[in-house]
Amino acid sequence: MVMKFALLPWKPELIFTGTSVMGINPKTQKFCSHMDFWDSIRQNDYFSFEGLLAVVKQLRIYKTPDLETPKYEILKRTSDYEVRKYDSFVVVETKGDTLSGSTGFNDVAGYIFGQNSLKDKIPMTTPVFTQASDGKSTPVLIQIVLPMNKELDSLPSPIKETVTLRKVAENIAAVTKFSGKPTEDIVLEKQKALRSALLRDGLKAQPGCLLARYNDPGRTWSFLMRNEVLIWLDDFELD
Repeated sequence: MVMKFALLPWKPELIFTGTSVMGINPKTQKFCSHMDFWDSIRQNDYFSFEGLLAVVKQLRIYKTPDLETPKYEILKRTSDYEVRKYDSFVVVETKGDTLSGSTGFNDVAGYIFGQNSLKDKIPMTTPVFTQASDGKSTPVLIQIVLPMNKELDSLPSPIKETVTLRKVAENIAAVTKFSGKPTEDIVLEKQKALRSALLRDGLKAQPGCLLARYNDPGRTWSFLMRNEVLIWLDDFELD
């Protein structure tokens, strides 16, 4: 279930996944009870402090730009992470330096600003991804997601040989969200904590991770920044 909390000016999304158990009166054949069991808490009594805290944590302010993002469906939300099913999308990418670095961004941004074989300008999207193949800080690829209506074979070719286009297949990822400036140490610590949570929960994590940065660091206060660490999963099945 996803719902907007309209009482706050920034209208945060409240996300709950789990199981609903409905009781039926055998005499009247009508529903007589209803209990929800959230994936994000262990104490599922009618009222629990843990449940209240799970709601309050989701009221935090994150500034997400009004730009197109990769489409995904939230399959499960625990206290530590979300499991999302991403549709396929296309990225323009080049080599970077570190997960939190910006080396290579001007090259991939140049592609969408017209440095391509057709000199086409392509709408900006969010987030900017940096992908590490082994979960460490180097080497990485820095990526900009292209609009969802763009297919790989219909896009102009990059002018720079170091810039390439690639289609990311539909896949399922575990995601943890955080605010603040995503320094290298913080990103690696978030990745480590997420991987530990997945191991604890018996999920099969692929090597490597992605850092998703949604905001322009020069125009966004750090406490409003939306950052995410993603780890792709193998063989995920809902309970």
